[in-house]
Amino acid sequence: MNNKGCQEENVQTKPKMTEGSSKTNGAGNKPGSPQGAVRMPFNERRAQILDVATEFFAENGLAGQTRQLAEKCGISQRLLYRFFPTKEDLLKEVYNREILGAFKAVWFVELQDRSQPMAVRLDAFYRDYLQSTLTRKWLRLFLYASLAEANMAPDYIAAIVMQLLETVMREVAHERGVELPEDPALLREMAWTLHGAISHYAIRRHIYQSSLSLSEDQVVTMHVRVFLAGFEDMVEVCSGR
Repeated sequence: MNNKGCQEENVQTKPKMTEGSSKTNGAGNKPGSPQGAVRMPFNERRAQILDVATEFFAENGLAGQTRQLAEKCGISQRLLYRFFPTKEDLLKEVYNREILGAFKAVWFVELQDRSQPMAVRLDAFYRDYLQSTLTRKWLRLFLYASLAEANMAPDYIAAIVMQLLETVMREVAHERGVELPEDPALLREMAWTLHGAISHYAIRRHIYQSSLSLSEDQVVTMHVRVFLAGFEDMVEVCSGR
């Protein structure tokens, strides 16, 4: 047999990969895993899922499907449920990290630091609150949660905002030497005139894309000054004096 015949024989007898053969790609995928999926340590993969889930639910609402979320993560829906057995478990983690976790406990300490004037304390708090909490992502998650009648929004208000409102009223009243009414609901409603104004400004800015011409610091200072300037009259009216 000549050399040409040997070459032809070698080509013909070269082993072929059959359709059912086990095969992995350069990323370490197994058959049936999503294209491009990479093996990751458990905690890293879980954190990655939470990062993607936060953006996903902020853009699509809490009704967003976990199948679509899994595709965004580059994993199968079955693997997603290994980390979060139910969608409710996943949403709870998103709430704890993104909604509740955005509030800094140190803010309560700083708001009660009576070595600083109340105007300074409120300015500092609401400037930081706008920057680190009332972001576009946070607001969209919070508003979607409210529309879905999920527990995220009521839980946040009960766990954080109610205490915040009472702290603001108590500290301003102490500085001004004003006696407050005893009704906690009334105290909180008065404090909402400031907190609600700042929160709605953030909604206008990030959701409606309006109120963009003024700086956030300027708007915060304006609302704080208005609140403090009318504090005594507001308490007097609400106390029925």
